[in-house]
Amino acid sequence: MKVFRFAFFLAITIALILILNNPFQGNPPLGKLLNPHQGFWQNAEKEAITIPEELNLPGLKEDVTIRFDEQVIPHIFAKNDEDLFYAQGYITAFHRLWQMEFQLLSTAGRLSEVFGDRALDYDRGKRRSGLTYGAQRGLEELKKDPEAFRMLQAYTNGVNAYISGLSYADLPIEYKFLDYEPEPWTVFKCVLLMKEMSDQLSRGERDLQNTNALKLWGQEVFDLLYPETHPGLDPVVPVGTSFDFEPILVDKPDVTFPQIFTQQKIEEPDERNGSNSFIVNGQKTADGSVIFTNEPDLALNLPSIWYLAHLNSPSYNTIGGSLPGAPGIVIGFNDSIAWGDTNAKRDLVDWYHIEFRDDRREEYRYDNKWLKTQKIVEEITVKNGQTFYDTIVYTHYGPVTYDRNFQVNSEKINLAMRWTAHDASKDFKAFMLLNKANNYDDFKEAYSYYTGPPQNVSFASASGDIAIRISGKFPVKWEGQGKFIMDGRDSRQEWKTFMPYEHIYESFNPPRNFVSSANQHPGDSTYPYYDYDATFEYYRNRRINDRLKVMTNITVKDMMELQHDNFNYIASEILPSMLDSLNRDSLSLSQSDKVLFEQLNTWDYFNHPDEQAPSVFELWWDHLYPIVWDEYESQEVSLARPNSYNTIYLLKNNPTFSFIDIQSTNVIETTGDLYRKAFYEASQALQEWKTDNSEDYAWYKFKNTTIQHLLPPLTPFSVSGVPIGGNHNIVNAASGRHGPSWRMVVQLTEKGTKGWGVYPGSQSGNPGNPDYAHMIDDWASGNYYELLFEPEISADDKRIIKNIKLSPDSSAN
Repeated sequence: MKVFRFAFFLAITIALILILNNPFQGNPPLGKLLNPHQGFWQNAEKEAITIPEELNLPGLKEDVTIRFDEQVIPHIFAKNDEDLFYAQGYITAFHRLWQMEFQLLSTAGRLSEVFGDRALDYDRGKRRSGLTYGAQRGLEELKKDPEAFRMLQAYTNGVNAYISGLSYADLPIEYKFLDYEPEPWTVFKCVLLMKEMSDQLSRGERDLQNTNALKLWGQEVFDLLYPETHPGLDPVVPVGTSFDFEPILVDKPDVTFPQIFTQQKIEEPDERNGSNSFIVNGQKTADGSVIFTNEPDLALNLPSIWYLAHLNSPSYNTIGGSLPGAPGIVIGFNDSIAWGDTNAKRDLVDWYHIEFRDDRREEYRYDNKWLKTQKIVEEITVKNGQTFYDTIVYTHYGPVTYDRNFQVNSEKINLAMRWTAHDASKDFKAFMLLNKANNYDDFKEAYSYYTGPPQNVSFASASGDIAIRISGKFPVKWEGQGKFIMDGRDSRQEWKTFMPYEHIYESFNPPRNFVSSANQHPGDSTYPYYDYDATFEYYRNRRINDRLKVMTNITVKDMMELQHDNFNYIASEILPSMLDSLNRDSLSLSQSDKVLFEQLNTWDYFNHPDEQAPSVFELWWDHLYPIVWDEYESQEVSLARPNSYNTIYLLKNNPTFSFIDIQSTNVIETTGDLYRKAFYEASQALQEWKTDNSEDYAWYKFKNTTIQHLLPPLTPFSVSGVPIGGNHNIVNAASGRHGPSWRMVVQLTEKGTKGWGVYPGSQSGNPGNPDYAHMIDDWASGNYYELLFEPEISADDKRIIKNIKLSPDSSAN
């Protein structure tokens, strides 16, 4: 009997060991995860910064001192540049290792290694976008610049020094939940991170949808739905700016575009990715200083897209937002200048229809020739599944993203992608020079090496200069080139050359004493180059410029308040017409509807967080917009609805346009009919929302701004219901999941620079850290932290919460 009991319990023990230490149905091994000595309990931290005070690290040349301030921003003091970036890599990995690696697994199309076959289509789309192809070309170009490559190698060495010291117990909690481990960092991954930024900021285009719309409705209707511009806009470079150069002229050839339908597209970057930047010179400020602002409006994630750092060496003294995974400061300031970016919308992705010679796809037609293709077999490792192999055909344009093997459409199509992000680039050299620039000439020199996603790069100096330039790599196009799918057989439809750096848009010390950008049109019609894009922004820039034109004696506080401006330009332009369609005394308005009517009728158009009227308006607009464009619902091809600006323009100026009518009814609707129908639907939807949530439909509650962890199912790691106003198309661009990802204000004078900043997150990416997400409340309420920026900081400074020392590991020699 004893033998039986022993055998029984032994079997149970072995079974539990096997179950708890092996993954089960996609879940991590519970034994390891729950182990108090190694599992997630080890990720609970008692203090904001837990790193040892002294570390000996292989590869360092000299001692490095790092002082963490109250916001846990590292102030890194190194005696040479390589140690500086080594330390930046080490400390960034300490706080953000899982984020650094996860975002690049996504970019490289490797999420199937973590999530299994549910990520396979996503991975295929990423690989067919050619991001790793572009990164490899970028890496080869980088190797030609020994100094820049050495700095990236130093950063990489720092990251790997941190990784090499980790045990399972030390791993970020996400690795434990997903049951995988970090792999060594490489310089290639730093380059790939820049391609990830291009993917977010410059891959958006409408060529396929435009071609579908043109084929469905013809040129006349297309032009009404998607005009390239409107009169009276307020571009980045002020109207009337002269362009003193001889442009490269390209004549439009007599060509036709392929008329083919495309049903599906790979996942598109979010159109709400944008930014604001505005700068005033001493003529506009109360004390004669220059005041600079910048905020990139991106996905609101935890861990945050930004990691703040202060870098100090004999060559550098700079502070600001860095991208976890790459050295240097992207948006920040130094002793002499401040710089920032907003996304410069421009169509840099074009599609070419390819004719293969036969089914072997080894040759494709180009004029009267057959050119050879290159085939790359992508090997996609699938967790708990079979490895998937995807053959991608490359032409001289780029990868054939859409073909018979991927997202097969109703028509036989082969579409090759031409994108500037596939080209070799020296973007890191640009940031290295920018971080130590002293004046406008240095700034221009730095950006001459930048060919990444096009940016409105803003500038301010302590000597009083302000400027904005639109930097990037821009093909010289004839009018209409790249707006629709083009014929890959016809060389006349191919890009021929690129715009000289000296011909880009620029505004330097303009007479109006301010510069600004918010993703709007870059300039007026006098600019001699064709610069089409389908997603320009129409509202934030007008509000910013309206305010800056009348503001005087401006202070830092005024600029902070303008960053939080909640004026709803869309509502101001369409709500009066919408309200006019309703008759408050009509029997058709219920008592509750009359309450909504009065809320809107007395509203001042500001989307403040505690106001209820914004909830009513946004809901009304959200119901109106799809009714206006109901023609799109019945189509089986990929289409993009017209933007809000043109929707309002047509409603107000072309009420007899055929699309105003609702297709499914037997009567001809007017705009008033649409307003009323949408109002009643919105009213009903609001009642349902109140039933499910609360009687209080204050805007912030209704909007529910959420700073979401990169793994959405881990909801306890996210923060919802953030009490902030604004919305997309508002200067304070905080919508449900997008918004100001880093707010920075800098004051520059001859006596020095001072900066303030805040972002919705924390330096630590560890949900078990007591400071996790601690800046969100201040970010929402408009509180900024003054950034500690001094050439020397004492260990005893009361603003310092921890000092650490990194020393060379002599045993490693």
